[in-house]
Order: sequence, then C-alpha cells, then structure tokens
Amino acid sequence: MKKVFIEGPISSTFIGDAIAKHQSKTSIGAHNIFLGQVRADEMEGKSVAAIEYTCYEELANEKLHEIREEAFQKFDLICMHIYHSLGTIKTGEVCFFVFVSAKRRKEVYSATEWIVNQVKDRTPIFGKEIFEDQSHQWKVNS
Repeated sequence: MKKVFIEGPISSTFIGDAIAKHQSKTSIGAHNIFLGQVRADEMEGKSVAAIEYTCYEELANEKLHEIREEAFQKFDLICMHIYHSLGTIKTGEVCFFVFVSAKRRKEVYSATEWIVNQVKDRTPIFGKEIFEDQSHQWKVNS
C-alpha cells in the first residue's frame, strides 16, 4: 500500500500532482475529492490555532486497508487514495485528502462520502486541538 500519512499539511502542489497523474487513465470519467481543513473553532472563548495529529501507524494502516478493500467491493471504482497529515497542522491548512475515480460521477459521489465517514469512524487517528494560548484538548470527530 502507498504511503498514507504525510508529515505536516497536505500541499496544493501534492493535490494537483495527484490529479495530474490520473489524466493518463482514460477509462476514468469522474473524479471526486474531499479535502479536510483545520477550522478555527471557538470553545469557551478560545480559538483553535492548530491540531496535532498522531496515530499508531501500523494499526491505522490496517484499518485504512480494510476501508479501501471494502470501498472497491461496494463501489465500481477505478482508483481511490486516502492521505492524512501527522504532526501540527495550522488552521486553514489541509489535513485530510480523499481522491476517488470511477467511470461515472454517481459512483464517486457515493464512494467519497462513504470513505470519509469510514475513515473518521474506524481509523485510530487522534487530534489534539491546540488553542491560541497553547492550552489543548483532544478532538472529538464530528
């Protein structure tokens, strides 16, 4: 399996390169992309400045592999990629990138939503929200 975890934010160059690599695959008729970005949530008068992502990579990779296999069984996909950041990601930066390709658009819409939800629900990736005053709390996925 390809490298899924990226140290630091996922750059627009990385995203653009991923799209460009698929232009030679002429059986693809539709792509769909989900980008998760760190929000400056407000809690108890404090603003989130960044999220520090950690995981146990071996277990997280196992879960992502299961999700990938299930996605290919459930949907008629040609390609599917999941990338997630590790380390400290500032507000406004991209931390989660799902890229799905199929012959038809209907498949990519359904598959993308399903994959994003499965990753959020099943993958042990932990986010520590760091506030502007450097205090923190563990993030709850929503």
